[in-house]
Amino acid sequence: MNLDTIQQDLAELSPEAQEIVFDLIESLKENHVANTPFSSTDWSDFIGCIDAEPDLSRKYKTYLNCELEKKHDHC
Repeated sequence: MNLDTIQQDLAELSPEAQEIVFDLIESLKENHVANTPFSSTDWSDFIGCIDAEPDLSRKYKTYLNCELEKKHDHC
């Protein structure tokens, strides 16, 4: 898709649809930091809100399996 095609497609949209596209573009520009879809401040409210194992990011499947087994009385 090239810029000319995008401009033509936008021109064919209703003014309401164009506004939605422009709002989406603005939202993406505001939230796009360092090639990530969300800025780090979006997640800062969650820091420290729960306790978890220090190796959770590496062994999450092990912990998930254990919790599922406990939930379904297989442990």
